[in-house]
Amino acid sequence: MLVDGGIGLDPSDAINTAQRVEADGFDGLWCAETSHDPFLALMLAAEHTARVELGTGIAVAFARNPMSMAVLGNDLQTYSKGRFMLGLGSQIKPHITKRYAMPWSQPAARMHEYISALRAIWSAWHDGTKLAFRGDFYTHTLMTPMFDPGPSPYGAPKVFLAAVGERMTEVAGEVADGLLAHGFTTARYMREVTMPALERGLARAGRSRADVEVSYPAMIITGTDDAQTQAATQAVKAQLAFYASTPAYRPVLELHGWGDLQTELNTLSKRGQWAQMAERIPPEMVDAFAVSGELDEIPDRIIERYGDMVTRVSFFAPYRVERPRLQELLARFRAT
Repeated sequence: MLVDGGIGLDPSDAINTAQRVEADGFDGLWCAETSHDPFLALMLAAEHTARVELGTGIAVAFARNPMSMAVLGNDLQTYSKGRFMLGLGSQIKPHITKRYAMPWSQPAARMHEYISALRAIWSAWHDGTKLAFRGDFYTHTLMTPMFDPGPSPYGAPKVFLAAVGERMTEVAGEVADGLLAHGFTTARYMREVTMPALERGLARAGRSRADVEVSYPAMIITGTDDAQTQAATQAVKAQLAFYASTPAYRPVLELHGWGDLQTELNTLSKRGQWAQMAERIPPEMVDAFAVSGELDEIPDRIIERYGDMVTRVSFFAPYRVERPRLQELLARFRAT
């Protein structure tokens, strides 16, 4: 199992963070698209590292067309000397239509076509095939020499797809190189819903489980004393409340019998009552989503929960964890 780190929300620290992640021995580094562009931070990371893999976790696919995304992915793959992982996500309808002013329809079908279009564009550049992609959502049929970067010695980047729902997970199995499981995923949901959906997608495309990686950001609760552990628990409860208020994630809650909580949290979120939302998260829900314990207990508990399903793991802590403790956590994980 590979162990990954990440770049935080401040891209000005991308160089130092990337160098620390590589020096500490992590296998990969993910950067999310939230309030900053992840590609710029990863370009800096690529320039100042030599070994660690670099990925967007995630970049919002539907905020861009396949051609612009293909250019970004190809450039970073080349610049990083083959270390780039293009992690894509659909986002939810309000963000796509109201924040990006982009079209929204049939997200799983659109994503399947989006990734297929990326591969057609990269094939035109790397293999010299004629660009003649025609789909229901995207059409790419023009590639003149001026806009063709030509073949790269590193080929196309791996494509990871973020998914929670069954249909998007099937798409990952059909056309992606990896699945980015969401942090708002319990071991039970992954075992009973995610993995069967992934297998259906793989079977539909005539692929095997070995053809796809599964990356999971394991939410952890740990601390050096009771006060730190309690603060970490409260931070996790706040993060869970935020995710649980999103209608798209309701199926995860429904599997555990917490569907009504989603309605309640969604109502509170619309009122801006974020503090009250965290208090609605019951202890059994925290236990289902987060791995808790002393630092030396965390690796074994992650492997026990997810080891037979996940090929890459990162530590999802919505609170500050000092670097020495992350180093110790990684060392203990390597020793497990």
